[in-house]
Amino acid sequence: MTVTVAAPRSATAAAAAAAPSHTLIAPALIDWHAHGGRHELPWQHDRAPYRVWVSEIMLQQTQVGTVVGYYQRFMQRFPNVTALAAAPLDEVLHLWSGLGYYARARHLHRAAQQIVRDHGGELPLELAQLTRLPGIGRSTAAAILALAHGRRATILDGNVKRVLSRAFGIAGRPGTHATEQALWQCAERCTPSTDVATYTQAIMDLGATVCTRTRPQCALCPLRTTCVAYRSDRVHELPPARPRPARPLRRVVLLLASRADGAVLLQRRPSGGVWASLWTPPQFDSLEEAALFCTTRLRGAQLEREAMPPVAHRFTHFDLEMTPVRAHCTQLVARIAEVDALLWYSLRTPARIGVPAPIAMLLARLVPARVARHRHQLEP
Repeated sequence: MTVTVAAPRSATAAAAAAAPSHTLIAPALIDWHAHGGRHELPWQHDRAPYRVWVSEIMLQQTQVGTVVGYYQRFMQRFPNVTALAAAPLDEVLHLWSGLGYYARARHLHRAAQQIVRDHGGELPLELAQLTRLPGIGRSTAAAILALAHGRRATILDGNVKRVLSRAFGIAGRPGTHATEQALWQCAERCTPSTDVATYTQAIMDLGATVCTRTRPQCALCPLRTTCVAYRSDRVHELPPARPRPARPLRRVVLLLASRADGAVLLQRRPSGGVWASLWTPPQFDSLEEAALFCTTRLRGAQLEREAMPPVAHRFTHFDLEMTPVRAHCTQLVARIAEVDALLWYSLRTPARIGVPAPIAMLLARLVPARVARHRHQLEP
C-alpha cells in the first residue's frame, strides 16, 4: 500500500524528514511514559476487563477531565457486568446524564446483557467476539485486550491517528478509506510484542497531553527527533482538518406543563435520533401544536402568553434552539398511561431517569428557591 507523506518544504527538509523506523516508536514511548504519562487515572488502579471497557467507552469523544467523576459514580453503582446488565436502562442513562453521546450508554447496557447471557458474565478474550458486542469497535476491543490482558492488539483512536499522522507524515485526511488503511497498517507495525499495555497507554497519553490537535508541545515529545511533521515544519497541518459543512439550525417548542404540586410533565424520546430514550418536556414544531396538546391531553391547561428565553444546544452536526413555554394544569389531569411514554417529574424528589444536561439545567430554573436550598442540604 502506498502511503502519502507530507511534502517537505525543501531538499534539505526532505533529507531531514525521512520517516522513522516503526520499531523505534514503541521503545521511545515506553521510556517516555515512565515520567511523562498518566498513572493516577481511576481505571488504571485495577485494570479488570470490565473497568477498562467502561473507561474506553466513556473516553470516546470525551475529555479525561470530564470522564473521571462520571466513571467513579458509574463504578460505584455498577461495579461489575452483572450489576450493569440487571439495572434498568433509565438508571444507566441517569448516571450518564451530562456526559453526552448517549448511544454509548445504551450500547454499554445492551452489551452487558449480552455478555451475561452469552459469555457467562465475562468479556470475551477474542477480538472478533468483542467487536460483535454493541458499541465495541476494532480499536476499543484492542484496547481492552491490550490494557486488561497485555495481549498484542493494535489500537487506533483519534489521539493515536494524530500521533501517527505527524510522526510518519501521513497527509491524507483521517476518515477516508485509503488513509484509514494506511494508519491501521502503520499502527500495526508500531505495536510491540512486549509491554503492550504500557505502549498502548503511552501512545494514547502522548496524543492527549503532548501531541494535541492545537498547541502541541513538541519540545516535550519523545518522537520529535524523527517526527516527519516536526522536521518539515508541518505539525499544524497534519493531520488535515475535516471540512466543516454548514450547520443547520433546528427550532422546537418545549412544553413545560406543571401541576399544582410543582411536578413537570416529561416524555420519553423515541429509541432513535436525538436524545434517544432520554426524558424531556414534550417537544413540538410550533406553538400551535403545543396548545393543541394542552387542549386535548391536559384538559385545557393554559399556555403562558410569553415564552421563556430560548435555550441553545450544539450537537455534532446541527444546532438546536428550544423555546420553553409554560403551562399550568389547574384541573385534575387524568392518569397518564405508560404507553404514552409520559410521566410527572417531581422537582423536589427527582426520579433516577436519564435527562439531558440542557434539560436538567432548564428544569433546575423552575425549582423554587426554598426547594433548591432544601435539596442542596440533603446532598452529600
